[in-house]
Amino acid sequence: MTTDRDDRRSTDDHGHDVIDPLYVGIVTVSSSRAQADEADPDDPGGDTIQECFEDAGHEVQERLLVRDDYSAIRTAVRGLVARPDIDIVLTTGGTGVTADDVSPEATASLFERDLPGFGELFRMLSWEEVGTRAMASRAKAGIAVDTPVFCLPGSTSACETACEELIVPEAPHLAGLATRHRTGTNDQTLADYGE
Repeated sequence: MTTDRDDRRSTDDHGHDVIDPLYVGIVTVSSSRAQADEADPDDPGGDTIQECFEDAGHEVQERLLVRDDYSAIRTAVRGLVARPDIDIVLTTGGTGVTADDVSPEATASLFERDLPGFGELFRMLSWEEVGTRAMASRAKAGIAVDTPVFCLPGSTSACETACEELIVPEAPHLAGLATRHRTGTNDQTLADYGE
């Protein structure tokens, strides 16, 4: 059985697999926003990520808002990477150094493979914008259930820098490579990974 992903798969000029357009899942991590009385609280980080991807022709399929809690973050990301209509997941918020900043740990617990270059490049770009404060960012990325996952800070400028400079240009290629072995098969499930 083929999937919609197979219909969106092609190769680039170098013969590498790409998926375009991408179907995107966004998880905003913020206890204050998650506990707000409003039905639709402000989410500037999530809005920025959505705008960056949609401006490049991709589609946001799901946006979730969770509190700063290891289990809540892990459950949200785990659910998204298992979905056949999600090619990439981004979290925003919870990457700093306070006790409740646990997004990197919660998402990394799902990673089969780390993408250390993302965090390194992001902090290099952040250095140019915020100087030595860049060292406090624990932004990271990896592959979970054949899905690229990126953990971004909550600030709109950090989300914009990460998406425009690093993630959006490379994500179709990463998603293509991460799923190449599943071409023409049923999509990934968590059961395949014992989770």
